[in-house]
Amino acid sequence: MLNSVVKVIDTLNGFIAKLVSWLLVGLVLVTFSIVVLRYLFDIGSIALQESTTYLHGLVFMLAIAYTLKINGHVRVDIFYQRFGIKGQALVNLFGSLLLLMPVCSYIIFISWDYVSASWSYYEGSREAGGIDAVFLLKSTIPAMAGLLFLQGISEALKAIKQLLTKQQAAN
Repeated sequence: MLNSVVKVIDTLNGFIAKLVSWLLVGLVLVTFSIVVLRYLFDIGSIALQESTTYLHGLVFMLAIAYTLKINGHVRVDIFYQRFGIKGQALVNLFGSLLLLMPVCSYIIFISWDYVSASWSYYEGSREAGGIDAVFLLKSTIPAMAGLLFLQGISEALKAIKQLLTKQQAAN
């Protein structure tokens, strides 16, 4: 049961990360287009410039859970590296349960009204000719927290599995 939950969550965040990685290709192409249009043709586009902000935000907000999955987040390694497998599993378990998941829950709770208000009037760009989808970009805040919460569940279950495996091996 634990393995299937972990697999589903890890697969979901891996799939999202693969999709998001293609946004980086789009970000490079859009940025290149902005530079070419501006400096070779003296043409500016607010929508193109805003799209770099959207793409950049989407990459970070939607890939953050995958980064946790691959252990890519910055952590204070002063003590963690010196712990054994059991100690690291305990840190990961309690870190997920006591820090990560409550913070994610708080982000979802606190951002809900902010995002709902944006959706209520389909908030758009403040600039003429900008992208009229600010409400969609703001929606990535609770989405990010939800995906990170799910990955926290996965990491906690992996830690529990490590602790149980270690205990069974000792018996």
